[in-house]
Amino acid sequence: MFQLTDSPISIAEVQQFLQESTHGAVLLFLGVARDHFDGRPVSQLEYEAYTAMAIPALKEIGAQIEQRWPGTRTAIVHRTGVVPTTEIAVAIGTSTPHRASCYEANRFAIETLKKTVPIWKKEIYTDGSTWKANQSG
Repeated sequence: MFQLTDSPISIAEVQQFLQESTHGAVLLFLGVARDHFDGRPVSQLEYEAYTAMAIPALKEIGAQIEQRWPGTRTAIVHRTGVVPTTEIAVAIGTSTPHRASCYEANRFAIETLKKTVPIWKKEIYTDGSTWKANQSG
């Protein structure tokens, strides 16, 4: 499950995808649009993605996770367009037999996404707007 969507993200669908009878650990990371950044009030976020490159990049993250933690189920769903504050901008789910590898794979997914996937965030402040680069690149 590697998707971009302009609709609200369904946590239930992500969780259902991650279910595996041999997995004892399921971890769901939710990146939520916050209403303040660096002391400035934020009214909403806007995300743009280069879909033709973003989807293959998300799938590549999944392939790297499978190589490092075989048998891991991975879901990455990222919102595009306007994301109001308090709504989910990105959901990253992993499931594995044991918790340590689940945490490691999930952290790898979000860190790699921020470094490699062509998605841009624009924070709309109450006094103007500013594009934000991915934190790691």
